[in-house]
Amino acid sequence: MKLSIADFIDDFPVPLMASNKLKPWLIPMGLADALFELIPQLPEEYNVDNNVAIHPTAIVEAGAVIKGPAIIGPDCFIGANAYLRAGVYLDNGVVIGPGSEVKASAIMSNSHLAHFNFVGDSLIGQNVNLEAGAIICNHWNERVDRQIRLIHKDMIIETGLEKFGALVGDGCKIGASAVLSPGTILAGKIVVKRLELVEQLAG
Repeated sequence: MKLSIADFIDDFPVPLMASNKLKPWLIPMGLADALFELIPQLPEEYNVDNNVAIHPTAIVEAGAVIKGPAIIGPDCFIGANAYLRAGVYLDNGVVIGPGSEVKASAIMSNSHLAHFNFVGDSLIGQNVNLEAGAIICNHWNERVDRQIRLIHKDMIIETGLEKFGALVGDGCKIGASAVLSPGTILAGKIVVKRLELVEQLAG
């Protein structure tokens, strides 16, 4: 049994996958290259500067830092002092709250980071909400063996990676100050309680 991104996120952009068969946990590490290729193909209405493409309906508040490559889609909002880096894709209507950091991640339509969140090397579905201070970790700092392994339907998947955050399905809700450990897999509409630590959750 294989883990398919389509089982978690509807309508994930094919250009970000390189191929339909690309393993989901490999997408973040290839996201920057995919965005470099995709940006020149965007509609002319996008404002492109330094490999950062921003739709004219998006709002980027003063103090936010966006390091290319990045695509900020229609009706997105990026709050003051947010920090986006290492390849970030925001679909329609995504909100990145003040003081949040997003690294090497794709976030699908109408998902919200409240404020002071960190999302690293992750794939976030549609209509996902992270309350204030929720964190998606991407690295086992405290372990000697830092290889990231996924659990999916009682199957352990060796990723061969030392950096991967989470695959968060459509409609999930992550409570304030909750922490998703590296390699977390959340099926659609999972609710993570406030202050909860998720080591790994089978989807």
